[in-house]
Amino acid sequence: MEPVAPGVWLLEGIPPYAINEYLVEDVLIDTGTRWAGRRLLRTLRRRPVSLVALTHCHPDHRGSAALVCRTLGVPLACHEADAPVMEGRQPMYPRLPPLVAPLVDLGPYPVGRVLRDGDEVAGFRVVHAPGHTSGHVFYFRESDRVVIAGDVLANVNLITGRPGLREPPRVFSLDPARNRDSARQLLSLRPSVVCFGHGPPLRDPEALERFVARLPGAAANP
Repeated sequence: MEPVAPGVWLLEGIPPYAINEYLVEDVLIDTGTRWAGRRLLRTLRRRPVSLVALTHCHPDHRGSAALVCRTLGVPLACHEADAPVMEGRQPMYPRLPPLVAPLVDLGPYPVGRVLRDGDEVAGFRVVHAPGHTSGHVFYFRESDRVVIAGDVLANVNLITGRPGLREPPRVFSLDPARNRDSARQLLSLRPSVVCFGHGPPLRDPEALERFVARLPGAAANP
């Protein structure tokens, strides 16, 4: 595990930084695809875990949530707007082909804790940041301005593996324009460290400011 900030660790992935999961005190944030489950359980076997919390409900973030929650006997938390998708009561966007979905995602699982804007998880404030999904959130710690930012942006090119800020592909965002507003919201938090779902942690606030300044204009219906 890579220490990111006090009480925050980035769990080792294969390949590194491709799909990230974080341990924040005793809370696991995101669970990767279904293939990450056994690795996560090995990593966490000697650490207490009280909750699994998601930044959003896409298969590369919720994929092994069912296995991890069942095995550890802990509840799953996600934002109220993503809960219907997480529980299988609404379809996910984008829909994966029926033959592909089971290859990366263990599927729906009951949400034991519904998160809302302003709630607290392991000392981090839940910040609703929709666009990528309806219930996408950041986890923000005011004391040192660390943000776990999910997929509002990525800090890697998943084809070349080279670090660098970029928007998620449009096809994977429910509302790309609103997601840009959420990127501006991320910048407004004045983060010192940003932990993305894809790519290494960003410790350069000026790089974030330059990137967000180049994004197209605000959504028509923010």
